[in-house]
Amino acid sequence: MKYLYTLSILIFLYSCTSPKKQVPSYSGVWKSIGHGKILEIVDSTTYTNYDITSISCFPVQERNFNELLPYLSLKSDTLTFKQGQSVYKYSRLGALPDLCQNHDPSKNDDVLFNFEVFMQTVKENYAFMELNRINWDQLYQNQKGKLNAGSSPAELYLLLEETYELLNDNHAFLNAPDEVYDAIEKSSPQEESTTEGLPEYGDFTVAQLVTQHHLQENMTENSEIIHWGKLTDNIGYIQIKAMWLYGDLDIPNALLEREGFVDAYSLTRISMLEANYKKKEVEGVKKIMSRVMHDLSDTKSIVMDVRFNGGGQDVVSYAILSYFNAERTQIATQEFRYGDNYTRRNALFLEGNDTAYTKPVYVLTSPQSGSGAETFALGTMSIPHIKRIGSATEGAMSTTLDKKLPNGWDFTVSSEVYRDNTGRYYENIGVPVDYELYYIRGNRQDFFRSVVNNLDKDKKEILKAIQNLQLK
Repeated sequence: MKYLYTLSILIFLYSCTSPKKQVPSYSGVWKSIGHGKILEIVDSTTYTNYDITSISCFPVQERNFNELLPYLSLKSDTLTFKQGQSVYKYSRLGALPDLCQNHDPSKNDDVLFNFEVFMQTVKENYAFMELNRINWDQLYQNQKGKLNAGSSPAELYLLLEETYELLNDNHAFLNAPDEVYDAIEKSSPQEESTTEGLPEYGDFTVAQLVTQHHLQENMTENSEIIHWGKLTDNIGYIQIKAMWLYGDLDIPNALLEREGFVDAYSLTRISMLEANYKKKEVEGVKKIMSRVMHDLSDTKSIVMDVRFNGGGQDVVSYAILSYFNAERTQIATQEFRYGDNYTRRNALFLEGNDTAYTKPVYVLTSPQSGSGAETFALGTMSIPHIKRIGSATEGAMSTTLDKKLPNGWDFTVSSEVYRDNTGRYYENIGVPVDYELYYIRGNRQDFFRSVVNNLDKDKKEILKAIQNLQLK
């Protein structure tokens, strides 16, 4: 008994004096490796994001640090932030750069300064200068010469939009206040329509018409974005309209009534930490897909239609695709523009699913399959029992880098290169198909009308393509 008592005392004393596990300190200033970001963490309580170029640095976001913490890891002086499939690396700085400390807010609304920040951001981050054969110096000088100190915000907006076109940035986005758009509308002559009398379709509308016509049995329940059922007695069909809009974001009813679902969803999403928002998307789409796969489990094959899917979140694409993947598989690599070079390629993996559907799957793509629908198509290239039918996707695959101008406008630039496992990338040309149906490229309305006006033909072509692929 005395021995046991003495041992207990020793254990107690050791537990009191032994060093406790060190909790990593994230506090400090961190600079992204690529992306043009500064992250300042103060006492592990708040953080501030800055957008930085070689000529500018200003704060764009300040939030509570605790919401960021679950997505961070620290090794030596490298901070890793994982957001969905993307991994962002930061290196520690001794202090906030002088550019960030000395930003002059009086320049925020200066048209010429905003132009310079936009152009410098593009120069440092746009991933496809070489691919699109951009003579940067010439482009910069030509565009700069179109502005002066008296230029209006509307003139700046139109010039930046024109710059995107000259860059051939397929995934670019620029958002300004309503008064800028109002000014543009007032000053722009009304163009005569060349399609007067022809019906105009939205992508969701076309998708709905296809589902109503093609499904022999419609099993859809409580879902506006994914529809499912059977094309024939033994061929299942899943139509995925978008790679977002699945999350339960607790949108206020007043906002829904005022803005409508999509705009209210977008506004709520913007107010969230991006990583938290993506987590909600994945939770939502998995809830639907579990029901879909249960309903279609007895089919001999499945068609997945993303022809009218303009994209969304890559994490949603991978979450859906995981239901067709039995074991962990590398499906792509990802790298980012970093000055005159690129970051190290990061391998992207699709997790395995013990109950994966491994019977034949046929993915329908078109030139209107964009963004997240393209990364979905790219992922199918590494899963042997999946084949692609239709036509190559849009060719706008890069995940966009979100930025702000000093005047508060949001904009993006394509800074990422997705590659398949052989090292090839498909920007501009799109992910190819295994069976070509020669869909119309270019004008989306022409493509939409070609489908809507020939729904019988569309279904017959799909079934014929499946039959021919099965014979190979």
